[in-house]
Formats: sequence, structure tokens, C-alpha cells
Amino acid sequence: MSNAAARILYIDDDEGLRRLAQRALTRRGFAVSLAASGTEGVEMVRGGGYDLIAVDHYMPGQDGLTTLNLLHALPDCPPVVYVTGSEETRIAVAALKAGAADYVVKSVGDDFFDLLASSFQQALEKVRLRSAKEAVEEELRASNARLEALLGEVNHRVSNSLQLVSAFVHMQASMLSDTVAKGALLETQQRIQAIAQVHRRLYTSGDVEFVSMDDYLRALVAELEQTWSTPASPRTLRLTAEPIKLKTDRAVSLGVIVNELVTNACKYAYGPASGGEVRINLAHVSDAHFHLSVEDDGIGMPQDGKIQGTGLGTRLVRAMASSLQAKIDFDPAHAGVRTTLSVPY
Repeated sequence: MSNAAARILYIDDDEGLRRLAQRALTRRGFAVSLAASGTEGVEMVRGGGYDLIAVDHYMPGQDGLTTLNLLHALPDCPPVVYVTGSEETRIAVAALKAGAADYVVKSVGDDFFDLLASSFQQALEKVRLRSAKEAVEEELRASNARLEALLGEVNHRVSNSLQLVSAFVHMQASMLSDTVAKGALLETQQRIQAIAQVHRRLYTSGDVEFVSMDDYLRALVAELEQTWSTPASPRTLRLTAEPIKLKTDRAVSLGVIVNELVTNACKYAYGPASGGEVRINLAHVSDAHFHLSVEDDGIGMPQDGKIQGTGLGTRLVRAMASSLQAKIDFDPAHAGVRTTLSVPY
């Protein structure tokens, strides 16, 4: 803001000093209005139109500090420079605590008005910088809102595209008579669904950066139970998950791991004509790690250590665990199979 645009209200009960201040400050480029008392000054400021206010300390009836408090009670009060003829530190401190932008000790001669004009400039510059900062922050908020909306739309489209691919894979599987190929395609479809579920969570939760893993796993486990539990071979999936949030890529990796471990348990832990339970647990351990475990009470690992099926699921689990920098442990004391991952945040 330039001096020519700066409108100053000078509040002082000394008429001679008011007129002198008006002339001196006008010469320095300010547009100066005058008020003869704190009460008059407050009413003038209430009407608006001022960029800065100067308030004298010693005034009869309503002194400068009282006037300062009344001014700051008004909405959008301009900055106030406090003027006093006293060099007492307590008055300056009281004025600054009450919200004055600066204070100037009154003296005789041009040095006082030079100092007053300099104080005005600094106070107005602070206002300009604060306004510029608020404008930039508002623009950043608007920009972030636009980016979040765009990212939400991207996640929506990715989810829809993955759903379409999943539907194509399901259609292809339904046309096959080979049970091995059919099963492989259906497992591929389930993997696609696990990834699509992440993007679905991102655009429906309002948070486009992080996935709430408890909500995500709840939906994923429900889909897996619907896929693998049949009247002839019932499977019960029990999930216990603490509210942990992960970024998208880590959520995808963990989702694929859960998908593969649960799928393996549903396929191999129990006989084709018997029921069984698979338990999934996600728990916060420390500020550095969380644990994921998937366990069953089935037949356990093969004695010869040979991987059942194609081994693709196991390779996927190890690859995803590596991307998460997670440590995989198998509990040999557990009756069935218990797989635990220690994952760094």
C-alpha cells in the first residue's frame, strides 16, 4: 500500500498537536483525519474508511488504553500505533499486550513525525504482507480442493475400469470347461477386485491420499467369504482390524497379501466337504510397525514342504511383502497355518 492511499485517523485531545500532526503527516504523503477524543475516534472508526489509527495515551475521561480496547472490539479494526509522551516501559508493554501494532514516544520536532511515519509504514506493510499471505493460503486451499476432486475422479475411473476388466475375466471364465483354467481366471478376478476396492475406498471416503485399512479389509473379506464359502464347503472369515491408515500403494500391496493368504486358506486348509474358519487380524504394535496375521485351524503345511497349486499366490505374497519391507513369519507351533507379517509404517 502506498502512502498516498493510506488513510490515517489521529486521535488526540490536544488540538494544537492534532493540527501539527495533520500537517506534518500530510507532507509525508498520508491522508489524515482527526478525532478530539477516544469516544469520537471509536465512532469514526465504526463508520469505516481508515487504514491505520494513531491513539494518544494521555486523554481525559477515556484514555488511550481504554480506547485501544474499544477499537479492537470492532470488526475488522485497522492496526493501531500507540502514541505516548511517557517513556514508562509499562505503558508501552500494556499497549502492545492490548493489541497495538507499535508504539512511538511523543517528542518535539520533526524527528517525532519521521518516527511516527516510519511506524505507520511498518504497520501498513505488515497488513499488506498478512493480506498477501492469506490470499496465497486461500489460493492453495482452492488448488488443493481442485486437485483432490481431480484425484477422486481418477480413482473413480480406475475403479470403474478395473470393475470392467473383472467382468471381462468373469465372462471368459464362465465360457471355459477346463476347471483349472476356470479357477485360475476366477482367482485373477479376485485379485483385480482387491485392487479395485482400494480405489473405491479412496473416492468414497473423502480422503484421496490414505486408505482406512479396517474399512477396506472389512469389504474385501466380505467379498472373499462370498466367493469361497458355499453350502457344500462353508468358510467363515473373521476379521479383527484396528483403524490403521496407509497410502494407496501400500494399501494395494497389503490387500493383495490378504487376498492371497485368505484364498490359500479357503482352498487348502480344510477338506472340500468340510467347514472351517479363517481369522484375519490387523493390529497396531508401535509407532514403527503394525502386524497382519492370517490363520486357520486346518491341516497345516505339507510335511514335504511342497507348495500346493501353482505357487503364484505365494510368489505374490512375497513380492508384495518385499514392496512393504515387511518380514514374513510362519508359526510352526500353530495347529493349522498362521502367517504373520511385521510391516513398518
